[in-house]
Amino acid sequence: MAAYDAVLLHSFGGPEGPDDVLPFLENVTRGRAIPTERLLEVGAHYARFGGVSPINAQNRALVAALREALGSLGIGLPVYWGNRNWHPLLDDTIDAMIADGHRRILAIVTSAFGSYSGCRQYREDLHAAVAARPDVELRVDKVRPYWNHPGFLDAVTDRLATTLASVNQDERSGARLVFTAHSIPTAWATTSPYVEQLRAAATAVTGRVAPGQPFDLAFQSRSGPPEVPWLGPDIVDHLDAVAAEGVSTVVVTPLGFVSDHMEVVYDLDTQAASHATELGLTMHRTPTAGTHHEFVAGLAALVAEHLDGRPPLSAVDAPWSCPAGCCEIPRRPSVSRPTR
Repeated sequence: MAAYDAVLLHSFGGPEGPDDVLPFLENVTRGRAIPTERLLEVGAHYARFGGVSPINAQNRALVAALREALGSLGIGLPVYWGNRNWHPLLDDTIDAMIADGHRRILAIVTSAFGSYSGCRQYREDLHAAVAARPDVELRVDKVRPYWNHPGFLDAVTDRLATTLASVNQDERSGARLVFTAHSIPTAWATTSPYVEQLRAAATAVTGRVAPGQPFDLAFQSRSGPPEVPWLGPDIVDHLDAVAAEGVSTVVVTPLGFVSDHMEVVYDLDTQAASHATELGLTMHRTPTAGTHHEFVAGLAALVAEHLDGRPPLSAVDAPWSCPAGCCEIPRRPSVSRPTR
């Protein structure tokens, strides 16, 4: 068992001003021949918020909360933060960690579920960082996917329970619960446990908060070409179907996200909410886990699990361990990776 000497929060990154938006999107889509027109279209989403993605501020808050939670467990490891696509970039953070004398690093990523972009790609990032420094005796390990860890599910459950409590009592029993996650190409889904894990987590949360109440799983934030099949239904299209059934109230929980970043505040709070209003639907949106105390405590418990070998915790099914070949991208042409 490795004796870790530092913790790394590895995330996606986001622009922090108007001048950052296009360079950030170019980083995200590098090598994929995405037309500039499409980048400008996505950039307009950021422009509505002053060119600032919420994700970086949220990660700063999560780092601070994680440091406190680790300290409460008597774990004095420093916590660093590095992104895939924008500052602080992973390579810069790794260099800083090495300069500070750290060689055994445990990484936590801001994605709970197993998929290429949500798990394997982060592992590839970390592997590449180590491979790029052959003269340094460096080890970087990633904690397991934590979609079924009690800390994550307890936080989502509490967030949803609080949201439901705010719904008018007359509407609550008939409210449709809709859980959302980032869409991915259907070909990717065949090599990953993504949909299975999402359904299991949604079933567990609904069973705790509203036993017997129906729920749906929808997807959002598709970014690929129209000729490539992606997971659906899209949340906006799904609202049409829900309204056609005569439902008047919908509670949307972004289960597949751990923070209220741009794809939540634009795709749900702006785009989906506007469409719900057009349909005459009352839409309530559940906050993500964010810095909920149960979620942060769960991340600290994952670190402790790696440090002292305590039994891994799981609220649903067995703790996930990635098998060989998990979440590989099938060799098919014209598949764009999801962007945030």
